[in-house]
Amino acid sequence: MSHETLTSVFGWMTVLNFGVLIFGTLILTGMRRTMIRIHSSMLDLEEADLTRVYVNWMSNYKVLALVFCLTPYIALKLAA
Repeated sequence: MSHETLTSVFGWMTVLNFGVLIFGTLILTGMRRTMIRIHSSMLDLEEADLTRVYVNWMSNYKVLALVFCLTPYIALKLAA
């Protein structure tokens, strides 16, 4: 795989992962009550616990996207 192809793959991975993160954030903020109602009945958790789970999921996803998508993309761009 060429350097340009690998850079392109990591660039699109970064765009897609941050798109998913933004979409998830918009859904969780815009439909918070509905999501809490659905997930609390499915998982038998309180509202405070679900809020903690949502924030934990979003922060973990963001860190993973930064480490495994954005960082290699920046390194490949600098190496070009």
